[in-house]
Amino acid sequence: MDLILAMDLKENLVVHGKSGHRETYKPLDWGCSPTADPVGFVKAIAPRFIYVADLDRIGSTGSHDRVVRECARNVGCCYLDRGCRSPDDMLDGFHIKNIVGTETGGKDLLQYQGGLLSLDLKGGRVIPSGRDPVTFLKKANGWKFDGCIILNIGAVGTESGLDPETLATMRAAYHQKLFWGGGVATPDDLFALRDAGFDGAIIATALHKKKIPLVWIRRGKIC
Repeated sequence: MDLILAMDLKENLVVHGKSGHRETYKPLDWGCSPTADPVGFVKAIAPRFIYVADLDRIGSTGSHDRVVRECARNVGCCYLDRGCRSPDDMLDGFHIKNIVGTETGGKDLLQYQGGLLSLDLKGGRVIPSGRDPVTFLKKANGWKFDGCIILNIGAVGTESGLDPETLATMRAAYHQKLFWGGGVATPDDLFALRDAGFDGAIIATALHKKKIPLVWIRRGKIC
């Protein structure tokens, strides 16, 4: 199972996210990197894989395209959510894998050809539609994405832990590559994701609080 470092970008800095309250996000200057500058952050931590959420572009207030491309050159793969609202919004670049989030991707997700779908959740429901995530995942099997991320936005930064029964139900509903982000607190949560059959986990807070070894994120695997 791949292990992916999450980076939220806001106003040209890496910020620490919690529960999706983006207006409160502050520079992440206390974790595994001595700097919140995105490129310096990547070079200091040296992850194999990164997940980047360009919060300015998701919120239609700016863009980090140049910085994202530079960060991507320093990793094996950069999974990028830049608030795609149509297929034309996908960013080309070395090692960049685009993500289409339900939050911004629109009602017609059949229009996208490739990339990863991000099933964005708050309060256990898909946003913005409010649909049941398991039903949504079953339908997503027929779409043309290369895989899916279940992003529990409400659990981001909370270290709330994971429910094995929920993981098993969601994994059984989707037949392509499936990743999880949000609420990972300990190595046991990563083991639960691996045992449930997930292909990757996106983490941040648990790493910066040293609950998950830095060497794991550098190898991109549970070691």
